[in-house]
This record gives sequence, structure tokens and C-alpha cells, in this order.
Amino acid sequence: MEQVSAALALQKAIRARLVATPAVTDLVPATAILDRNQRPAPSPSIILGEAQEVDEGDSLSRKRTRIFHTIHVWKQEASLAGATAINGAIRAALHERPTLGPAFHLADLKIASARAVRDPDGATSHGIVTVEALVLEYGP
Repeated sequence: MEQVSAALALQKAIRARLVATPAVTDLVPATAILDRNQRPAPSPSIILGEAQEVDEGDSLSRKRTRIFHTIHVWKQEASLAGATAINGAIRAALHERPTLGPAFHLADLKIASARAVRDPDGATSHGIVTVEALVLEYGP
């Protein structure tokens, strides 16, 4: 079985939940919910971004990892309304915890923060959603 990091398992689960949620795909096509590092991003788009894994060393097994995952929203618009609406759809979609697969259990997931800012190009709004998750690893 392929060994996957907890952060990558979470990223795949987040994408799967977002593309399966009509309230999200009504605002952003599933084909524009991506993991890529390229600008300009399609408009509108959701770009699965950076992740940080922090060991929750509160047990001898060291099987708990806290993950901070950033989701970026891009939309060509004069205001922040569209990016803010997409942020809200992401938040609502992730209220129901996604499944991570056989190697991990998602013990907790919350939206740590969501904000919308104006991009320096003057024509794009940028949403930033930070997800905080506690993941338990199964196995030896």
C-alpha cells in the first residue's frame, strides 16, 4: 500500500468534498478546483494550497498530527463579494467531515479562519481559508 502523508490525505479529501458539493460547484466549476502552483489562476478557482503538519506529541505512539491547510480562492471581480461567497460555500461544505481513507481518521476539522483580500493587480479578489484538522494515523 502506498504511504501517503496525513496532509496529502487531507488535501485529497477536501478536494473530493468540494467537487461533490453543489453549493461550491455552482460558484466554481469542479475542473477549477485544483492543486497547482501557477498564476494566473482560472477565474473563478479554488487552489488547494500550503499545508503544515505539527506532531501532537501527547502520547507515546506519536500517531496524532495537527494539520493547517490553506485554500486559496481567486475571482476576477471589482468587489470581494464573489470570493467571500465562495469562502462561505467552502466553510459550509466542510462542516461535514470528509473521509481520509484507510490509513487515517479525521478526529476533528474546523475552519480556523476565512478572509477575502484585494489582489495587488487591482482586478482580482483573493479568498484565503485556513482549515485546522486533527488526524490520527492507523497502523504500526
